[in-house]
Amino acid sequence: MHHLSTRPATEADVPVILALIRELAEYEKLTHEVVATVEGLRETLFGPRPCAEALMGCVDGQAVGFALFFQNYSTFLARPGLHLEDLYVQPAHRGCGLGKTLITAVARIAQERGCGRYEWTVLDWNTPAIRFYESLGAEMKGDWRIMRVTGDALENMAATAG
Repeated sequence: MHHLSTRPATEADVPVILALIRELAEYEKLTHEVVATVEGLRETLFGPRPCAEALMGCVDGQAVGFALFFQNYSTFLARPGLHLEDLYVQPAHRGCGLGKTLITAVARIAQERGCGRYEWTVLDWNTPAIRFYESLGAEMKGDWRIMRVTGDALENMAATAG
């Protein structure tokens, strides 16, 4: 039996987090979108104005997964929420309960912080993940679609601001 644990990520974990992000991108067939660097992650996770937080998922003390999340806000609830940006466990360690350990640890943080929501997105083809999330009580919000502006489109949009 393996010992599963989570812990807050530290600055020393940044290279491991980046490696896990790259593995996640490969699984999701999105490697072409990964431009993150160790320096960028270090600045945005541990710099003067951190944008997000991460938990490391460990099996027998070795980091083999992570959950990265940040605060958002619900105007309808007038309360903060947490958005789970990424949840990843290396394939060799799936099925042992580490994914559940990570996702529920973030839920506990949300509850402790008085959050009214805990949300994340999932690719529509990722049936195993969808089933896993639904088994935890999550509901698919089929009537909502993500809108995203990046790169040149973001620059162009910002340039039109009064």
